[in-house]
Parts: sequence; structure tokens; C-alpha cells
Amino acid sequence: MIPRGKEAAALALHRFGFGPSITALNFSIAAVASDPRGAILTELDRPRAGMVSTNLLSSAQAVRAVSDYRAEEQAKKKVATRAQKDPQPKAGNSDPATVMTAISAKPPENKELPLPRRIIQDEAVARYDAASEADIGFVQRLVWFWSNHFCVSADKDSATVGAYEREAIRPHVLGRFGDMLQAVESHPAMLFYLDNVQSMGADSIAGINRDKGLNENLAREILELHTLGVRSGYSQADVTSFANVLTGWTWIEPGEPEHGGEFLFNKRLHQPGSQTVLGKLYPEAGVEQGRAVLANLARHPATAQHVAHKLACYFVADDPPPSLVAKLAKTFRETDGDLKTVAKTLVSTDEAWTQERGKLKPPSEWIVGVLRLSGIRPEARQMAGAKLAPRSIDVGRLLNFQAVLGEALWRPTAPNGYSDTQAAWIDGVPRRLDVANQFSGRLPPEIDPLDLLDRGLGPLAASHTLQTVARAGSRAQAFALLVMAPENLRR
Repeated sequence: MIPRGKEAAALALHRFGFGPSITALNFSIAAVASDPRGAILTELDRPRAGMVSTNLLSSAQAVRAVSDYRAEEQAKKKVATRAQKDPQPKAGNSDPATVMTAISAKPPENKELPLPRRIIQDEAVARYDAASEADIGFVQRLVWFWSNHFCVSADKDSATVGAYEREAIRPHVLGRFGDMLQAVESHPAMLFYLDNVQSMGADSIAGINRDKGLNENLAREILELHTLGVRSGYSQADVTSFANVLTGWTWIEPGEPEHGGEFLFNKRLHQPGSQTVLGKLYPEAGVEQGRAVLANLARHPATAQHVAHKLACYFVADDPPPSLVAKLAKTFRETDGDLKTVAKTLVSTDEAWTQERGKLKPPSEWIVGVLRLSGIRPEARQMAGAKLAPRSIDVGRLLNFQAVLGEALWRPTAPNGYSDTQAAWIDGVPRRLDVANQFSGRLPPEIDPLDLLDRGLGPLAASHTLQTVARAGSRAQAFALLVMAPENLRR
């Protein structure tokens, strides 16, 4: 049975968004009850709904800044080591303390957090804010889906992960899949993460001179994870040919002061000649050879099926209705991968609404739901020991919460990203109680947990959940029990 009224509204906010927000009153359960589907579709039609307006560094700027920072830190250590060995400067040499101050260009007593940590925390605040302040959050959920689908890892390069999401994912999340695919696979963060920056053809100039060769990681993951999916008919020969096509897709070394970290097609690394991928011959065309393969992969029927199944699994059920997957795949094929139209099909299809609320929210979505329900906002502290603003929480703690719960931000353990099934997260649910209690300590004093229960769950709240929250021994305990209620953990 298709839910109606407030029940449908509550389902819409939890299944397609991050749950109700105490600040987005025009998108509360009561406010969208008359037309829940229309409210979600409206968010898709609003310009720049998925964008983050910030003054953050570009990926290339961040790469260069971190490269400079690490060089400075290395120089400081060497100066300090020299000072320990020979504390008296020789004639004509500068005092070690003066040298260290000049290198850092900051007073020695400055206790700023390390630059790589500051960059990722600033990026995390922008991401949390975008999700917390969204009306419903459907577009932000799409951003998160695609960022995980095309994942990179901060464990490989922390400087670029946030900017990569802003540059390669967000601008295309309501555009065409083919455009996003081109942006992702040519982004330096992806090229570095999957080791393509050093890949070179055996017959390329660099391959001959340096006796180094091909790396197939990027080609394999594009076929297996990003487009066609496993068991879709490609062979090892296709992987090797595609890897040869992608040789020369690299970046400018981070230490280069003007353009370090930017994309570069280096002809000296590129395997010359034509290549055959999935039965189609691609003549030699430099960088355009790779772009042509990506364009055809984006339009492949297997890609439509793979993407449709992942979207249905992410939003609706671990084992989604085949009819829903079929409708999404059909829209994908007929619109040349128009992701906005695919998203509208998802929201408009009855199967997306009739499925039981069995999806377990992963830690990141649950944490944002708590932020939205409580009104607590993340804050990045640039200086160690700096005081937090009222009604805020240190973003470093949020990052620790996600890590403890098994979903460290931008740090998946493999190129297939974080799992989206209940089995991946169910064992960690008890640990969420400790996180809930820590949030309770930041709860604004005017917040009433019973009021939040009505705002956050409405008709989804079972009678025993209402009783449990009402009988709590304290306001903090009541809030923790509310966010840990089964109805709040699932979508």
C-alpha cells in the first residue's frame, strides 16, 4: 500500500533525505504532507540545490599548499637537528631559531593545526553544512551516493578528497552521467588514487627509456565498479587495452609552484597506436582516445543496469524490487544518462514508496540526521584549544564519530567504496549509543525531546518509542533514546 499524508511525508524525509530539520520548517512532516513527492521533485528543480558555496581551495591549490607545507616541515626538522649538533652558529650563518621562523613565516608560538588536517576539516564542515542545511537533502544524498560510487581515499591523498567531490561530482549530479564520468576519471585525485599517474605504455617514449610499464588499476575499476559492473562481459584483454588507452593521463607534480596538481596528458607516457575495447576499435588520438572509450562506456546498457541497481539499493532496499531497477535503467538508457530525470523516475515510481522501511542508515547519514534534528552545527577549530561557539560541535569529533562507527569520511578501504547493506553496519549500531550521548551534551537548553520526537518521526513513531522517550530520566537521556529509536535508525 502506498503511504499517504503525514506517513508519506515522514517516509519521504527519511528515505530520500536526511530526516526532518528543526530549522527547515517549510519542509517539516506537516508542511510536505499534502504532496511529499512534489516536495522532493521541487528540490531537484531548484538551481544549484546541490552546490556548496565556499572559499575552499581547489584540488590543485590544496596539493601545492600541502607540498609546500611538508617541504617547510622537513626543513624545520633539519634546522632543528643541526642546532642540536652545533648550537653555536658559525660566522656567516644565521641563528637556527631565526631560520626556523623565516621558514614557517609564522611566530614559533603559533599552535595552528597541521595544514593537511585543517584542509580536510574545512572540507568536512562544508559537506556537513550542505547536508544539515538542505531543505530535504535529496540532492545532497545523490552527491553522497555518487561520491561513494566514484570514491577516492584521504589515506592516499588527504589534500584533494574534498575538492574532488566539489569539482568532479557536485557540478554533474543533476547532469549527464557521461559528463560526470569524464570529470571523475580525468581528475588528478582519481588518477593518483588508482595509480595512473605513473602508468606508461611499453612502447611509449617514457616506457622505453625508463623500463617501466602499465598499471591497470584505473581501467579495471572503471569497467568493474564505475560503469559496466562485474560479470558484464568484459575480458582481461579489454582491461589491458583500456589501460593502454589511459596511459598519459597523469598530473603535474605537486612541487611545481604554478600548476602542480593539475591534470596533464603526457604524450611521452602514452602507448601509441589503436586499441580495441569491448570489440570496438579506437584509433590513436591522444587524450581523445580515452575520452571516446569513456563516452561509449557511459552509454552501454550494462552501465544503465549497474547504476540503476545501485541507486535502488541505496535509496529503497538492500534487495530492491526488479521492476524499480528496470524503470530506472530504462530512463537512464532513453535519456542518455540524464541523472536528474533518473532521480525523478526514482521518486515518481510507486515501488520506491511501498517498500518496507528496512534500510539501515549508515553512520554518516545517521549523524547528519542527528545534526538536523538537534540544530547542532559543526565547527572547524583552526587553533588547538580554541573555544567552540554555542550550539556547535568540533568537526574533528564528528570525523572521529564516523571513524569509530566504521565509516571514516573519505577513507573507504577499497575502490568499491563503503557498503550500503545492513550487514555492513548492523554490528556497529550499539556503538552509536555512545555517540548519541555525546551529542546530548551539546543539546541546546530550549530543546524538548518529546517535541523533537513528533517533528522527527511523527506517525512513524511506535507507541513504545514514545513511552521510552517520555520516561527517560533526563532530557539528555531522552534525546539519546530518540535518535537511537529503530524508527530513526532506518529509512
